[in-house]
Amino acid sequence: MENTDVHAQQAPLQFEIEQPKEYGQYLLYSKVEIAAILRALMQKRALISAYFNKNRSFLLTAVLAVDTAAGKLVLDYGREGETNRLALLTEKLLLTAAVDKVKVQFTLGKLSETQHAGLPAFSAVLPDKLLRLQRRECFRLSTPITKPVKCTATIRREDGSACLLEAPLLDISGGGVGLMAPPGLAALLQRGTIISDCKVSLPDEGLLVATLCVRNKLDSTTKGGSHYVRIGCEFIALPGARMNMLQRYINRIERERKARLSGMA
Repeated sequence: MENTDVHAQQAPLQFEIEQPKEYGQYLLYSKVEIAAILRALMQKRALISAYFNKNRSFLLTAVLAVDTAAGKLVLDYGREGETNRLALLTEKLLLTAAVDKVKVQFTLGKLSETQHAGLPAFSAVLPDKLLRLQRRECFRLSTPITKPVKCTATIRREDGSACLLEAPLLDISGGGVGLMAPPGLAALLQRGTIISDCKVSLPDEGLLVATLCVRNKLDSTTKGGSHYVRIGCEFIALPGARMNMLQRYINRIERERKARLSGMA
């Protein structure tokens, strides 16, 4: 599995599992339910962001094994040795992922080194609680063709040189976006790539600035025969105010779409 590790977020991020007053209803404490969700993450090979250093640093990992008898969880090692070393020194990690469009978050105590299938891995005690959040904002909206919405950001090539990312959005939801990218640009965006400071101008709402993580890629063809790649990206800890802006846009566009359909009936 290919991982990309990222250090030193400029400011600590906030997650729903850290806000029990607002999101306590989504917390699970049943060991059976928690194990089932962790196994679903494993079976789906879901990419997991593991945050530490007060949520300022993170690495990308995946569930390799869920051992309920031993009460242990085995996670994939990150790509960077230094990041792995720092993660092993921390006392607490916050992990976030998505499975079947449902947000999953849980915390782990101190990691230890182990091996899985002959390769180095992390081991930790199974979490005693897990947040499972599925809300209406996960509805995916296809963006209007007549008013295309674009995402712009600066990404880095392998040689370190800067490259401008400018791609139309195919769809958008509270969980992320689907980008329409030419094959050459798509080649620079591997699964797990973090795209910081992405700017999306939402018509009549404002500028949405977010961090994206590439989750999947799908080769596609337009009706005219042009080839492109759909890049599925997840928002990384989108702040509440920006989520509200996004939700207003989704709700308005959906209302306009329904009004047009009613007028055509």
